[in-house]
Formats: sequence, structure tokens, C-alpha cells
Amino acid sequence: MKVLVADRISEKALNRLRRAGIEVVFQPDVVAESLWDAIVESRADVLVVRSTRVNAGALAGGRLKLVIRAGAGFNTIDVDAAGASGIYVSNCPGGNANAVVELAFGLILALDRHIPENVQDLRRGKWNKLLYSDGGGLRGRTLGLIGLGTIGRKMVPVAKAFGMDVVAWSRSLTPADARDEGVAMAGTPIEVASTCDIASVHVALNEDTRLLIGDDFFEAMKPGAMFINTARAEVVDEDALARAVRERGIRAGLDLFEGEPTSGTGVIHNRLFDLEGVIGTHHIGGQTAEAQQAIANETVRIILEYRDKGVPPNLVA
Repeated sequence: MKVLVADRISEKALNRLRRAGIEVVFQPDVVAESLWDAIVESRADVLVVRSTRVNAGALAGGRLKLVIRAGAGFNTIDVDAAGASGIYVSNCPGGNANAVVELAFGLILALDRHIPENVQDLRRGKWNKLLYSDGGGLRGRTLGLIGLGTIGRKMVPVAKAFGMDVVAWSRSLTPADARDEGVAMAGTPIEVASTCDIASVHVALNEDTRLLIGDDFFEAMKPGAMFINTARAEVVDEDALARAVRERGIRAGLDLFEGEPTSGTGVIHNRLFDLEGVIGTHHIGGQTAEAQQAIANETVRIILEYRDKGVPPNLVA
């Protein structure tokens, strides 16, 4: 079996595959435009990607039988085209959950305590303790969760450790589950928005969640409330978010946004970051060493199980 790894993955994982008798073609700098060539030239049976987009054209060539998304979300892969070509698609859910939770709370704390502005002023030699002494604090405030999957559930105990209350909405959430998780159950995302001081999004991207967060959601939020997105950019109507920031003082912490470069470096042009009250990170929610090793280990497990059983685990298509 031959595996094309078209993104960066740990050397430990690559060596485990090699020791298991898997032929590995490691091309971490492949981009979407050259992926078809890499697939055809490598004659790979399995393709492993992280951020590299896999479109129908790339899937049309070569002898691929399995595409593995080394992460949870798989919206960068044309799943329908893969299915039509008889190609399995698997993902690695949950491996980066702790990392995403950590970043979500990092964004919350950064917004609440004006940390980016503090740092910028100190670097300019400016002391402004009076301005930055008005953080609201987290104890006694309500965190609203949109989505209560693996990551959303892991947000709950961290919030409670800060002394927060939690209200949550998920299509699959039942009253019994809400009691077990220790959260108040909301009937709609709008109900979460109207109840919470901080809203954090943790849903997968699909046709039901695309643009789930729009004008109605932001209009229901309390003036000056926080909005955190570490899920997917396409879940949020950015025009609506921009209006909410300008007109209602909503503060936003974003790890994802429209116009992200598809490579590791590049330039961005997103109007949200011109607005006061918006901070962001470089889509690094799942990018800790612990998370990446967990995902690499799961990727190896999928490949070996596919080799041994003919059907991979964690199928999404």
C-alpha cells in the first residue's frame, strides 16, 4: 500500500507507517492546484491531508481508494465526488478538541481583559492602566454554546472552573443530556444569544449550519457581549457580524474568517479586523503539539485498519 501525505504530519507517525510496511510519499508542500499531479505521479492508494483542498478534479485521477482528513472538519474535501468515484473519506474527530477549547478561552480572556491592546501599548512605551482596568471578569457570567459535540462538551467543565453558568443549544441535545452535562438547554440558537454574555460556536459545517449565525442571532445578543468562533468561517454571516460590532458593540474573537490563505503564509484582507473590538488568530485552534500528535496517531490507526480490514474507521463518505 502506498500513502501520499500531502500536508505536514509528525515524523513519528510517518515512521510508524514505514515500520508497518507502508510506502510513504511525503509531500507536505503540495497545494490544491498541484494535488492532481501528485496523486497521479505517486500512484497512491491513500491520501492524507490537513488544510489542502481536495476537489473533484484531484479525485478524478490516479488510483485513490481512501482520503483521510487529519483533523475533524472535512468541508475542504469534495465528499460527493469521492463517493461517486468509490473513494472512502475518513476523518479524525476529537483529537484536537482540547486545543480548540484552550484557544476559545484564550480569545475570551483576551477580549475581556483587552490583552492585545495592553501588549500593543506596552510595546509603544505607553502606560494606560486606567483604561485597561475595566475587564468584566468571567465568574458569574453565562457562556452560551452553539453546538454540544466533542468540543462543546469539553467547554463546559472549563467554564464551570471559571465560575460560569452554561446554556447550550444543539440539534441532538435532549433534556436528559443537558442535565448530565450540567447545562441549561436552549430551544434555539437565538435563545442562547439572548441569554448569554459570551457566545461560542462549536458546530460542524454542513448545509444546515452554513450561515447559521446571522442578523437575528446578533440582534438577540446583549450589547457589548462577546462572540467567539473556533468552528468554521462559513457558519457566520460576516456582514451581520460587522454590523453587530459597529452598531451594538459586540466584541468578537475569531480563529476563522473569510479569505484565509490556503497555505501556511500569505496575506489577508478582511474588513472585520479593521473594526475595534475584533481580534483574531491564524486558524490555529487545533494546532498544538499535543493535538497534532493525537491526530497523527489516529491517522495511522485509520490507515492500518483499512489495510487489514478493507474498510476504514471514522467514515464520513
